[in-house]
Amino acid sequence: MANVLTHHARVLGSVGTSSLTAWRGCLVVKAVPQPEQPLILYDMEGCPYCRRVREALTALNLDVEIRPCPKGGRVFRKHAEATGGKQQFPLLVDENTGAVMYESEAIIEYLFRQYAGCKVPGYYRERVWQPILGSMASVASAMRGLRASAGNQPEQPLHLWSFEGSPFSRLVREKLCELEVPYTLHNLGKEHWTEIGPAAQRIKPGPYTPIPGGKRDAFFKAHGRVQVPYLEDPNTGEGLFESARILAYLQTQYG
Repeated sequence: MANVLTHHARVLGSVGTSSLTAWRGCLVVKAVPQPEQPLILYDMEGCPYCRRVREALTALNLDVEIRPCPKGGRVFRKHAEATGGKQQFPLLVDENTGAVMYESEAIIEYLFRQYAGCKVPGYYRERVWQPILGSMASVASAMRGLRASAGNQPEQPLHLWSFEGSPFSRLVREKLCELEVPYTLHNLGKEHWTEIGPAAQRIKPGPYTPIPGGKRDAFFKAHGRVQVPYLEDPNTGEGLFESARILAYLQTQYG
């Protein structure tokens, strides 16, 4: 019972985080083709500047390979320093263009220009109050996803289907970051306003039908529903929905 109450409290905190960030990173602004080589992001889940980059990635429906770099981490921080010259995050590496970039604002501008061919939409531009709200959003989630905890490394990176504004997905990303477990983040943002709402009952009444040909359509055909988070572990063959189940699995398998 205590574990259930704790999980619900964390979900409420995560809802607070999404609210303070104006629910950016939920809707796809412009779905763009995936690049030939995957994008790589050295990332701290609880960092407000890293969060802004992940919001932009969801807005473009771009997948990214996450290299978790929590404070005290020993797995990817030195690699990040060797790649970019310092331990500062976010750090984006794009092997398609040779770009190695720090600073969230510069990365966001690059992503929209390089992959969408447009300027950053107003909703995703930097505002003077964002650092304050971003820090408050991290506090709402109890600063999870910032510090490393002891864990075991998988032989192969995991796969997580998620979108940045999802409160339930955030809990899983926080745990993956703290354990320094690398994973491919498959962004599965909402492709139309009628998809707003929980998986069981969206705004549009009746059976759910995703937009044909999109990433959600492919996921629906594979799983019979569109719900995040969804975790696949190629090391064990496990495929799991539901944040509480995924968190328990990660703690048992890699904690």
